[in-house]
Amino acid sequence: MMSWPEPMNRWIPPPHRASKHASEPNNWDSLPQELTNLTSLLYWPPTGGDKDDFLASTSPRTSTYRLKGPAQTNYTLGSNLEAILVARDHKGRPKTHGGDLFRAQLLGQELKAGVPGEVKDLENGTYLLSFPLLWAGPAQVQVRLIHSSEVVRVLQRVWKGKRATVDFRGYFRGRDGTQETVICNVDPQSTGAQGPTCQYRDVVSGELWFCAQPSTLPCDALVGHSSGSYLKVTTRHDEELMAGSVTDQPLPSGISPILVTPAAIGNMSDVALPSRPPCRPGHLSPKPSGFYYQDRWHSTFCSSRSFPTVSSILNCLAGRIVYMMGDSTLRQWWEYLRDTVPSLKPVDLHVQYQAGPLMAVDTTRGTVLHWRAHSWPLRSRRTPVASLHSVARVLHGLAGGPYTVVVLGMGAHFTTFPPSIFARRLAGIREAVKALLDREPSTLVVIKLANTGYKSVYGSDWLTIQVNRFLRAAFDGLQVAFVDAWEMTSSLAVPDDIHPKRLIVRNEVELFLSFICPT
Repeated sequence: MMSWPEPMNRWIPPPHRASKHASEPNNWDSLPQELTNLTSLLYWPPTGGDKDDFLASTSPRTSTYRLKGPAQTNYTLGSNLEAILVARDHKGRPKTHGGDLFRAQLLGQELKAGVPGEVKDLENGTYLLSFPLLWAGPAQVQVRLIHSSEVVRVLQRVWKGKRATVDFRGYFRGRDGTQETVICNVDPQSTGAQGPTCQYRDVVSGELWFCAQPSTLPCDALVGHSSGSYLKVTTRHDEELMAGSVTDQPLPSGISPILVTPAAIGNMSDVALPSRPPCRPGHLSPKPSGFYYQDRWHSTFCSSRSFPTVSSILNCLAGRIVYMMGDSTLRQWWEYLRDTVPSLKPVDLHVQYQAGPLMAVDTTRGTVLHWRAHSWPLRSRRTPVASLHSVARVLHGLAGGPYTVVVLGMGAHFTTFPPSIFARRLAGIREAVKALLDREPSTLVVIKLANTGYKSVYGSDWLTIQVNRFLRAAFDGLQVAFVDAWEMTSSLAVPDDIHPKRLIVRNEVELFLSFICPT
């Protein structure tokens, strides 16, 4: 039975006093070229000056949108619909700067259809909305204010200016049974330690972790890890701006429902999908990367397939060893396959479920399905440190080949740290992916982008947008495949959830399977 590669000797943990170099939150030295141009990568339109007046912030109730051109009786399948949005404050005054996070959708409720719209910030308080008309039938524009520009400014301040917005617990145990619990984090200062700290460095990936040094136990007595506390990083005014009444709220409907009809008489196609190549790594995905129709996601850049039966899934996975590494949104893929395919039998490895590793096997078809969480910083229940493996280390230990499939999906646990933390983690993972593909180019590597969900200072759709920019940049130029979970979770009239509903997970998995079995 195929299992995870052995982790070798994982950590070198000498205690040391916090150094200035280790605490710098925005040190970009030694990053690969794909991640060094962070000024443009993280660009966001100016959000205006600081004001303490809540009524001057963008309001979902007074902001308006309308068609850019005159209304039509019918619209042509395959064309575009454009609209103009004017952001206004709570007194109805037009905003003079951009920076708001709006989400636009075109929905066809009767047809179980939906597609994300493009929102172009003109940086003067107005936004150009554009929607491709990809199905024939009724459609309705919907626009939501996710965060005002004032909230985006708060998120920028916290994300780039703080070392961490959460902390963790490290559990130490001596040979005589003595136990201590301390605070751990991504840098020495965020442990709150007044004295020495324990540094843990993965000797292969270079990833660092720090814990306050226990008073009576050595650093190598660290045996357990768990989530800690959410730290207070907002002011009273920040919290007013981020209140639920003005976060992720719909704008008043400004466009009547439209009817989309085929371009030519006799054209019986209900969707606008040109001929597309099979789904293979290396494809550049356009915007949008796909759309829903009859509850099925249709890729716009490759001929994604449907896997409607258990046998179709099993035939695709036959002989494959699949390694999934990331967060709980990727674990949903593992759970979907486990629950959908009765012959994929989970193996009880007696581990803490949130961290894994998890494994399911079909011995008849020779399929092995792994999932494990990425290593620190992982928010989870208490789990053995021995269960936390560096993603880069695991990748360096894989032989690869035509029957090896690697899926990486991370981001949600990194929004509580400055961007340099995620950038450095991705730099090591990119190096490991490149090395894997260099030694075995037939290995399939799939990157799951982060999905919509959280709406707080600790995890927000705005922060997720930045995470996804990093993910795309980190793997640019490599023969990897992307599953755009962001678009797949922002295209339907369903509430956002960090753990999407089964319909969405099914479509994510089917697109993933389309890369394994493109024809």
